[in-house]
Amino acid sequence: MTSQISRRGFLKTAAVSSATLAMPRIALAADGFVNVYTGSDSNISDFWTNVILPGFRNVNGDAKVRVVDAGDGAGLRAIADRAMAALGTSNDPQVDVFEAYTPDQTTGSIEAGLWINFAAADMEGWDKVNPAAKQTDFDLPYRGSQVLLAYDATRVSPEDAPKTWDEMTAWIHANPGQFVYNRPDKGGSGGNFVRRAIHEANGRDPQKFTLDNYSEAYANDTLPGAWGLLKALAPSLYEAGAYTSGNTQSIQLLAQGVVTMTPVWSDQVLQALSMGVLPETTGLVQLQDLALCGGFSRITVPTNATHKDVAMQLANYVLSEEVQSKIITELGGFPGVSWDYVDTALREKYKDVIPASIPTFPGGDWDAAINDGWYRNVAPGISRG
Repeated sequence: MTSQISRRGFLKTAAVSSATLAMPRIALAADGFVNVYTGSDSNISDFWTNVILPGFRNVNGDAKVRVVDAGDGAGLRAIADRAMAALGTSNDPQVDVFEAYTPDQTTGSIEAGLWINFAAADMEGWDKVNPAAKQTDFDLPYRGSQVLLAYDATRVSPEDAPKTWDEMTAWIHANPGQFVYNRPDKGGSGGNFVRRAIHEANGRDPQKFTLDNYSEAYANDTLPGAWGLLKALAPSLYEAGAYTSGNTQSIQLLAQGVVTMTPVWSDQVLQALSMGVLPETTGLVQLQDLALCGGFSRITVPTNATHKDVAMQLANYVLSEEVQSKIITELGGFPGVSWDYVDTALREKYKDVIPASIPTFPGGDWDAAINDGWYRNVAPGISRG
């Protein structure tokens, strides 16, 4: 499982809709409803309740579906444990679809046969899924987020926006004070910028970093090259080596015209543009030699789901052009399908951010090693408070 670096706290509505408030947090009676369990933020629950489910009812009027708030990842694991315990029995697991839950979070669940194999299920939408987003045949990537570069297009033309690491670093040195990223332990946009430097220093090969291969010796061998790259950039950054305290502050500095370019989460920046927080003259670009890190939220369907057939129809509908395009326009996310299967106008509008790759970076011990190494070697004068 890859690291899910936090991006909460920006444009995530604090108000929970009445539909979300009504979601029960206890086991539900077997009343004919397809139960979709989620542990995501309220904006995701609202998207399912107010966008996905009404659209699904338009194509399957007989289906009864509700979104159930599991609270968080621990809540989802408890529901998955219940489904695992019911496997091979006549007990109803009372869950048909998991949103933002992956098989590796329940040890032995794939081997036990708990999850639908989407590749083997003759599912129409499976072939539309972006190959770079696929993780296993048992989880369905349906929405994503990736770190991009946002820039002031009144100062940098789209033709001149950097599209490789070398072009980006050359631009930073040629425009001192106009680039900023946040401290890697304060938000994923800066954290993944640092991880891109780690990839750059290690042959642009994300496969060199896994949850299983961390050791202090290996970290000491692979991370110092990145500290050298980032330390060399520092004098050309905002205020000759200042770093923001989070994703939000980076976007604020760009919106105020204080800086010209900064790394941003794709969902946050698309929402910021749609809400007018950033002007329409904001450009977006992704590095094409190796993209900055990102990740996907995934759907899983238990094999013992009571309403498995409807659950699979729902999962397939989520991959439709209608929903995948709305993930971009209404949720500010990236599609789980290849961009060929979203609205043509959106594909053209965001052509500079369509990634050629979707690298990830493991969490666990790597997180602490990266944060500690960055503070010690790149920004030793900055307090970690």
